[in-house]
Amino acid sequence: MVVFSAKYRSEAVEIMDDFNLQGGEMKRLLSDLRWVNKWLGGTEISLQGIGMLLNGIPKEKTITLLDIGCGDGELLRQCARYAQKKGHRFRLIGIDANEHILEEAKIRSKAFPAISFQKIDVLSEAYLLPEFDIALCTLFLHHFKHEEIVQLLQKIMERAKVGMVINDLERSRIAFWLFKVISHLFLKTKTARYDGLVSIASGFTKQEIKNIAQQVNAPSSTVTWKWAFRYQWVIKTNI
Repeated sequence: MVVFSAKYRSEAVEIMDDFNLQGGEMKRLLSDLRWVNKWLGGTEISLQGIGMLLNGIPKEKTITLLDIGCGDGELLRQCARYAQKKGHRFRLIGIDANEHILEEAKIRSKAFPAISFQKIDVLSEAYLLPEFDIALCTLFLHHFKHEEIVQLLQKIMERAKVGMVINDLERSRIAFWLFKVISHLFLKTKTARYDGLVSIASGFTKQEIKNIAQQVNAPSSTVTWKWAFRYQWVIKTNI
């Protein structure tokens, strides 16, 4: 059973954090995650943040986006479509520590030549990160403890030439109970239902995000609440 606390972030471990997750269960879980992002506004929040960081940058300039914890690469494919629609030039790199999910990502992204993938555990192998302009962290930071988040963001900010877009969950009791209902109606896997509750219980309050921003000395940072129970945190590093 997942326990919710309004005061403290949960330290429960998600099933998806197992880097050996693979096969049919992984594919069914990815299908559930796509449903969540499609109907609960996930991808659009990240794309809006990218647009904010691109403001003032010439469209003919090639921008490298690094999706940290990319999963099956769905966000990168949406970024490729966004670039085509808006007239931008993107180089898109996804990194993840799960080699099985990266194999699936490569298969699903064959039609997108601008997308590539690398197996990197960003917490222990940040030195392996390729050069990039914008880092994307979507439903990623809540997997880590506070000290790890601070350490991770400092490493990423040192390398981000333009900025970062963080899209993560609000720790909300309403969201927790709503997800319990919605997940049983629409999600097919027990893993997605369990991990979703752990994710919400591991999410953030706005003040917690602001405290982290202070700790990492984010040069220019905006935190905005978005539907459904998410925070869009945009950090500019090129000021």
